[in-house]
Amino acid sequence: MARLAAVQALYQMEVSSVGAEAVIREFAEHRFDRSAEEDDAPLATADEAFFADLVRGVVEYQKAVDAAVARKLATGWRLDRLDATARAILRAGAYELIHRPDVPVEVVIDEYVELAKSFFEGPEPGFVNGALDAVAQDARRG
Repeated sequence: MARLAAVQALYQMEVSSVGAEAVIREFAEHRFDRSAEEDDAPLATADEAFFADLVRGVVEYQKAVDAAVARKLATGWRLDRLDATARAILRAGAYELIHRPDVPVEVVIDEYVELAKSFFEGPEPGFVNGALDAVAQDARRG
């Protein structure tokens, strides 16, 4: 759930120009409602520290994260041409692959592909899979 929350937060930051700390605070105060049933508050079980790390990390390393993703896009494609949700998914996934070596590559890719499936019915999940797999090859080759 932390990854879903991070993608939502990154999307929110992009469309509303709110800063990382403000969105992290808003999620902590309003979205991570521990008293609600999970059906009513699906983010209630999210790991808040992991969520905050993802959001802060994407923001702190956005230039490098964007460059890592952009290198893997098809010729003629730019990151800014992608849907804002797809961009948020790719940024969060790429940040994890580059800066969170404690999380296995397969877990990162599988989680973000599943998130893409929850937002998109078209080719986007396959696109996310391919792009993150390519980022992983660069980030974690050994």
